[in-house]
Amino acid sequence: MSALQAGAAVRAQTPEQGPVLRWLIFTGLTLFAAVLAWRYGLLRMMLTSDRTYISSAIIVLYIVASLHCLWRTIAIAREGETGRRDAAMMAEDPRGALRQHAAALPSGAVTDHIRNLATKAAMQGAGRIDQTLLLRALADRLRGSNGFGAFASDTLMKLGLLGTIIGFIIMLAPIAGLDAADKAAMKTSMGVMSDGMAVAMYTTLAGLIGSILLKIQYYMLDAATSRVFADAVTLTETRVAPALERGDAG
Repeated sequence: MSALQAGAAVRAQTPEQGPVLRWLIFTGLTLFAAVLAWRYGLLRMMLTSDRTYISSAIIVLYIVASLHCLWRTIAIAREGETGRRDAAMMAEDPRGALRQHAAALPSGAVTDHIRNLATKAAMQGAGRIDQTLLLRALADRLRGSNGFGAFASDTLMKLGLLGTIIGFIIMLAPIAGLDAADKAAMKTSMGVMSDGMAVAMYTTLAGLIGSILLKIQYYMLDAATSRVFADAVTLTETRVAPALERGDAG
């Protein structure tokens, strides 16, 4: 056995924690940056200066979306491990794995796809198995609620823009009744305008940063999902479908 084949065999026997590990590393770096921002007063300044609490809402939504991304990442990592176990069983004994697919193969979306293929082969009899529609169903099942990431990221961006508009409204409101001769009113108006500018800038900054960080998280999740789907297609096209077409499941 070559070194490349040995390495592939070791990876097939080892649970894939890559997606979860990458999420943990990325989130750890994000938390480290947040701690530094709090330590130097930047985060506290943003929260205290934003009278609309839009920045706080952005932070809460970011945390919720990040936890959702973690949940989906763990689910995809488990699906990837299930697919590797299916591949290992098919490599060792394809006929036995297909004959006993209901009990032998581990549960998961990939396993369910193999079961559906076996059921389809049994119903249609001999001939080529077209799994196009079943692969579409598998792709939709693997993606699950990954689309929430795009919604959350877009919402964070729009919350930031909403804060910008509200901040400018606050900033420009005192100008209408401003009396240049009244120094006390001028001073009060300048304070209100400064508060409005702070709201506009901090909410925009929070929305932009939160949206970018969420996009990175869900990009890693989508990449992991695509890898699991590609592995499932390779397994079914090279091992499962040919075995079923030969009648190994009978």
